[in-house]
Amino acid sequence: MRLTDEQRRVIREAAKELFGPDATVRLFGSRTDDRARGGDIDLLISTSMMDVNAIVRSEVAFQARVQQELGEQKLDLLIDYPGRGERPPIYRVAEETGVRL
Repeated sequence: MRLTDEQRRVIREAAKELFGPDATVRLFGSRTDDRARGGDIDLLISTSMMDVNAIVRSEVAFQARVQQELGEQKLDLLIDYPGRGERPPIYRVAEETGVRL
């Protein structure tokens, strides 16, 4: 996994604070491959929040917090929550191949 301990800590803490204490985070994509270089930080955040407006606010705040604490990073977020209507196949890929932070 190509994230430092500090990066993992910041991401986990921000997710729990902004998406709720039961929120989980999975890193997926190229950053899970220690041999690769570069790449976005692809994250799947699962939350029990159900209010879509609150989820959007949390997503924006999460992006800002992580950028502020880690510096300029390209973050790609997938947010999974109960009652989500459409669930594109990338969600299953992220769950199956992702590494929990």
